[in-house]
Amino acid sequence: MTSQKLLKLIIGGLVIVAMVKFIFSPSSSKGTSGKTHQIIQVGTFWADQRVPKLNLYENQKDPVKKEHTDGPEVQPENKNTVESNQEKLEPEVPDNTPTDPLKIVHLDLKGAPPKVKYLKEIFPLLSSLGANGILLEYEDMFPYEGELAILKSSFAYSPEDIEEIKSLAKQHNLEIIPLVQVFGHMEFVLKHEKYFRLREVETFPNSLNPLAPGSMDLVQDMLTQVMKKHQEARWFHIGADEVRGLGKSEDSKRWLETNNGDMGRLFLNHVTAVGSFMTNLKQGIKLILWDDMFRKLNSNSIKESGLQDLASPMIWTYTPNMDVKEIGNYISKYEEAGFQGVWFASAFKGASGIDQKWTPIGHHLKNHQQWQNIITSMPQYKSVRFQGIALTGWQRYEHHTVLCELLPVAIPSLAVCLQTLKYGSFDDKAKSEVERILGCELQLDKNECNGASFPGSDVYEMVKKINDNLESSVKKIMQSYHVRGSFSSYHRKRSFANPRNLGFFKDELKKLMDEWDSFLQTFRRSMDAIYFPDTLEEWLEENVNEHLERLNEMVVDVERIIKLNGQPKVDPLKTR
Repeated sequence: MTSQKLLKLIIGGLVIVAMVKFIFSPSSSKGTSGKTHQIIQVGTFWADQRVPKLNLYENQKDPVKKEHTDGPEVQPENKNTVESNQEKLEPEVPDNTPTDPLKIVHLDLKGAPPKVKYLKEIFPLLSSLGANGILLEYEDMFPYEGELAILKSSFAYSPEDIEEIKSLAKQHNLEIIPLVQVFGHMEFVLKHEKYFRLREVETFPNSLNPLAPGSMDLVQDMLTQVMKKHQEARWFHIGADEVRGLGKSEDSKRWLETNNGDMGRLFLNHVTAVGSFMTNLKQGIKLILWDDMFRKLNSNSIKESGLQDLASPMIWTYTPNMDVKEIGNYISKYEEAGFQGVWFASAFKGASGIDQKWTPIGHHLKNHQQWQNIITSMPQYKSVRFQGIALTGWQRYEHHTVLCELLPVAIPSLAVCLQTLKYGSFDDKAKSEVERILGCELQLDKNECNGASFPGSDVYEMVKKINDNLESSVKKIMQSYHVRGSFSSYHRKRSFANPRNLGFFKDELKKLMDEWDSFLQTFRRSMDAIYFPDTLEEWLEENVNEHLERLNEMVVDVERIIKLNGQPKVDPLKTR
């Protein structure tokens, strides 16, 4: 071959290579940058506007990487927050193998968190009842470190406690799904003055301002610390429900002014950025979010955000007479949005009254019967899979509200609900199984499980006695003939009474006081075996102390006034 021909072949080859590079170059792909989506208008919350597709790279950036200080302004870093995070966790190959839907028991630790030694007793019970996972909502019980140390409770679990909890869960085939709030319900973070500037509404600690400098850093730090302790987790719940006051901050108002007032995009920007951060932090992790904020969006708006490739919605409803058709509409919408799976969330406690003390089993049974109907209907949805149900057990409605029912009080309800899901209904076989496992006689009409022998059943029985008898016993003696006639508030204020009349009820009053004192000493010991001191203190303050103090004051007054031997009443005018 002549040199001239060889030169022509070389030049021709170079031309072909250049053409191939040009044709397949990423820059030649126009993508979907010109697409728009529309937000459904619901009331005045979401804007009805056509807006550009989310730019995920930009969403992952904290708007401004600076603190609100009096010092010199720090220029924003030109880095993707995923890349700028301190480290990535060990990558794992995603496990896309289909599994049976999970039955997850929610442990809400933002109130009455159990000691690890009680979890050691309760985990085998949950497994025997049909649960195969735990949704662990840490709140302030996680052992945050460094800048986040301020977030943890005085009784927060230690790193060693978390390792023991994980070991116990694995031993009893319970998959742990951590839950960390990243948007709404961040009261446990935003209550601290250090983070006031990150509030969406200045005077309320409910929700994070997603545009405030430092907000994304805070969320990433929280998620990274928790994820480090749960590197084996397949699922991670990032909350994002009930984002109260979204759009109220000055940052959000300015953003809305330049983005057609699109509240939906404001919400999706943040959760999608968080989802992208998490999937970069831990390869193969699957995310879950509460679905209530998505209900106001149409399927196209969600699809355009890309969120469907990062997370699954958890549809929640806790009422006994839920709208099954409405739930079906949500499932259809999420299927259209491209979500590959959906989760459901029922409730076995903590959703029937903000200060509920005794769990209404029938209320929660009906809720699960409705959910079972929806689970049975899932085959009609061809491209979205039912991934599992979380049986929520709320301990507070939010960080600043009172305690709901204690976990041992709700064990019979949890057992009934789990067996309903196991058998598809609460028939005689399911009832018999509950009674066998709990060692009790179940009386649904009375919301009782008599003679129980499950872990914590002593607390269950004692709370029942307090609930049924404490207040009523005090009212009964106060309504007795001689107390009403000779020991009224008027008599007690003026130290004026006939000792003979007081003698008719003094011994009975003292006996009642002694009985409750003795009983509550036993109750304190039983509670101490399960809970930390702050839980006992709060529960007694909310449910016991008022009645006990009334009894004690009566005993003190009756003994004091008897010693006066029926003297003339004290004249308030003369004592001034």
